[in-house]
Amino acid sequence: MDGSDPAAQTCRVPSLQAAGARLSYIRSGTGPAVLLIQGVGIVGEGWRPQIDELGARFDMLAFDNRGIGLSERGQGELTIEAMASDALAIVDAEKIGRFHLVGHSMGGLIAQAVALSAPERIASLALLCTFENGKQGSRPTLGMLGTAIRTRIGTRQSRRDAFLELVMPRSYLKTVDRMQLAHDLKPFFGHDLADQPPIVMRQLRAMSKYDARSRLAELASIRTLVVSATDDRIALPAYGRGLAAAIPGARLVEIPDAGHGLTIQRAPEVNALLSEHFAPGAEMTSASASAPAPAMDRDAAE
Repeated sequence: MDGSDPAAQTCRVPSLQAAGARLSYIRSGTGPAVLLIQGVGIVGEGWRPQIDELGARFDMLAFDNRGIGLSERGQGELTIEAMASDALAIVDAEKIGRFHLVGHSMGGLIAQAVALSAPERIASLALLCTFENGKQGSRPTLGMLGTAIRTRIGTRQSRRDAFLELVMPRSYLKTVDRMQLAHDLKPFFGHDLADQPPIVMRQLRAMSKYDARSRLAELASIRTLVVSATDDRIALPAYGRGLAAAIPGARLVEIPDAGHGLTIQRAPEVNALLSEHFAPGAEMTSASASAPAPAMDRDAAE
């Protein structure tokens, strides 16, 4: 990016060939580079609330994981490590050396793999609504099992409703028109919420096989932020606490009354946290006076 007026920056949608698959990604904004990695069943456009808000100060990159959106599936087994290689291929293609790294849900596992393979390139790491190990996210908890089943049976509207109940807190859903919300979320997910892309089961299988707990302490040199949502039915807050405790010096923030769709539901708070975290010299463990008031900031070292 050329550093001109951010309002004049256009969103590019390039693609590249990586390990037998064509990958599609977005690059928009100006400033220090930020690579955003999405989770199961959602395309890179799911980061739109962050891209639009933070693009005035940061060079934002987001991509469709292989097998979803405009990215091809390719050959071979789908693994977290392979998707991490895809992420690095994108920043390499864009000639970006060092970058801030953000992952949500499965994307948090991919981000862990990226950071472990190339720690010298990571300016900061943010892990949102994610897991200490992949098995935590690949199996439905007892509290969400019935809802997860309902996302695959019944009428299209009932499947949409069930999906909304997985990713948004009930308190929030009481305040909105569910039909309108499902319609509004379609471009973020890249598909109708009544449908589950075929790649989803392979993504969940890839998650189940990924466990880097024994290596998480190696991330101690990277400024790390872990964000959880108190009403998340998929990435339970306890998972975030365990993850933050496993990374020496990590800062843990829990946002109340928020669900797994945190980056959309509570975009202003998430964007403020990320902007603060990306700032040079930001402290890893101390609470910030400018952090969003509703968020509960915890020192993971405690």
